[in-house]
Amino acid sequence: MVDLPDRLVVDASVGVKWVIDEAGSDLAISLIAGRSLLVPALFWIEAANALVAKVRRGELARSQAQDAWHDLSEAPLSTRPTTAESLAPALGIAHDFAHPIYDCIYLALAIAEHAKVVTADRRFVEIVRAHPSFAKDVILLDELGSYRNAL
Repeated sequence: MVDLPDRLVVDASVGVKWVIDEAGSDLAISLIAGRSLLVPALFWIEAANALVAKVRRGELARSQAQDAWHDLSEAPLSTRPTTAESLAPALGIAHDFAHPIYDCIYLALAIAEHAKVVTADRRFVEIVRAHPSFAKDVILLDELGSYRNAL
């Protein structure tokens, strides 16, 4: 069992779980205390889109989504800008993985910040772990229990 790093990049699949009660919310919330949490600017777009999608599917009322957005906007996150320079490594990763760049932006940020990505996206974790040089850079939210200081 190893320690969970103090610096983490969280993606929107984790952030939404902080403000909407769904599977994995307790694990996601356990990440907040005592850690430096980083997100790319893309996080806010993806989180907003997830909330809109939940309203569209009838899972949330519009007012609930607005409340969730307000709560998320107050989360202790450090947002990093998405620039042409910061996208260059993500572009390379997306090519290497044959995967959409959106997820790769989080991974590129984690590498640049000497952090690890925490995501609820099992498919992305499997893709990253198939590349040995990146396998250590991603943590599946469901696997937090295997870290000594995670919960």
